[in-house]
Amino acid sequence: MQRKAYAPGRAPGRSGSAALSAVALAVGLGIGLSGCSSGASPDAEAVDSKAGPAAPTAAPGRYRTLFEPCGAVPSSTLKDLLPGAAALPEPERDRTYRGTAAPTFDTDRRVGCGWKSDAPDATHRLTLDVERVVSYDPTVSDDDRAQEVYGRKQAAAGIAAVPSAPATTSPTPSGGGAPPGKAQGAGAGAPASSSGAGASAGAGAGSPLAGHLPQGPLAPRPTQATPSTGGGTATAPASPGSPGVPTTGLEDRVLDGLGDVAFLKDTLATPGPSGAKRLVSVVFRTSNVIVTVSYEEQTTTSAEVPDSRELQEKARNLARLLAERLEE
Repeated sequence: MQRKAYAPGRAPGRSGSAALSAVALAVGLGIGLSGCSSGASPDAEAVDSKAGPAAPTAAPGRYRTLFEPCGAVPSSTLKDLLPGAAALPEPERDRTYRGTAAPTFDTDRRVGCGWKSDAPDATHRLTLDVERVVSYDPTVSDDDRAQEVYGRKQAAAGIAAVPSAPATTSPTPSGGGAPPGKAQGAGAGAPASSSGAGASAGAGAGSPLAGHLPQGPLAPRPTQATPSTGGGTATAPASPGSPGVPTTGLEDRVLDGLGDVAFLKDTLATPGPSGAKRLVSVVFRTSNVIVTVSYEEQTTTSAEVPDSRELQEKARNLARLLAERLEE
């Protein structure tokens, strides 16, 4: 009997069709597995395409730490601001010049220091407050958040924002009529309505717009009621040089050339039997740091009133030194 020839790689007793079926099954399984692991589903790709680009993050502030306040004032400046300390015994004088640090929970966020000296004719107090503002909103920068804090301080001090430059008015038509926008029937000398731009420019701390007005060097000066030719009162800016507005240059005001923005507040308490007290505060912002310098003098007799010009000059000079310290 003739035997069947043996073909290598072919299992004995298995037909050719069975072998081809096994090969086809293996190929099909391979294609199926590779298809399942090739990538995300069409639904997932659609979700990713709808997410869009990531929102931009606001820039952080310039400062991450704060300087030590009690050691930030030069000894020569302290001797000038605290004249009564010079007559003290050396141990007490040194303790006075060292100052007293303000309590704080985080020296990288807020620090302060205070000094006090007594003299026969007056008591002097100096206080520093330094705050680093941090915005926890990724869409608002630290500087913008610090400007909001500074704006609230300025509004609380009653120092209004300076209005922007007024728009150029259209010339009067050749026919002699009123210029566009002027109320019909108003005479040439009639004042502008106090509900217009002048009123908004003079909005102070009590105004709901106070926190939204421009701050800093563009802040409006305080307003003053002036007689109106129309029988009422009109609000006019109390700027130096305005007719009928006496100024001394020592009023509460916005300061130029100090930090990014700055203002000065001068408060004189009503003199009493125990003397008179004047407090000058200079507040300025540099990037995301806000510094407040408070300098106070209280006399021992009501006949003596602390000199405004002297206190303002000393407080401003110290504020400039601290602003330079921040620039180092």
